[in-house]
Amino acid sequence: MVWGSFCGTKLGPIVFIEGMINSDVYISVLEQHLLPYIDALRGEDTTNIVFQQDNARPHASKKTHKWLEDAMEKHEFVLMEWPPNSLDMNPIEHLWEHIKTELHRRYPDTKDLQGSPDVIRATLRARLVEIWWDIGEEVLDRLIKSMPNRVKALIDVDGWYTEY
Repeated sequence: MVWGSFCGTKLGPIVFIEGMINSDVYISVLEQHLLPYIDALRGEDTTNIVFQQDNARPHASKKTHKWLEDAMEKHEFVLMEWPPNSLDMNPIEHLWEHIKTELHRRYPDTKDLQGSPDVIRATLRARLVEIWWDIGEEVLDRLIKSMPNRVKALIDVDGWYTEY
């Protein structure tokens, strides 16, 4: 499992999560990685920070929402209400697609990696970290600027599937 974030054209951390993710694991990721990132953004005078996540069980649990309420107050950000079944609207999903495409472009041997699971995992992590930090502002800017078109497309199809 990989977790990452961005705000505008500023990349946040990329985090690798071992095993199953539940509310406790998710809260730990947010506490250790999201909050310092938000604090750094605020230190750069970024305002009106909105945290967007989907409705996966660990994200939508009562425990997570309670934790987020406290964190939002202390760290001055808001949580975007997310409609069910709208993955095509989330820009991070398109960023993951970009990363996957770039991984296979740069490292065509990825599908044929050899070695123990630990060696393969370490190789994939190193490659993903490299690709993550090579993401340029133009990629992030394009994702953000595509949002009005995504929203319009979703409205045009009454919430059904879009080209995105």
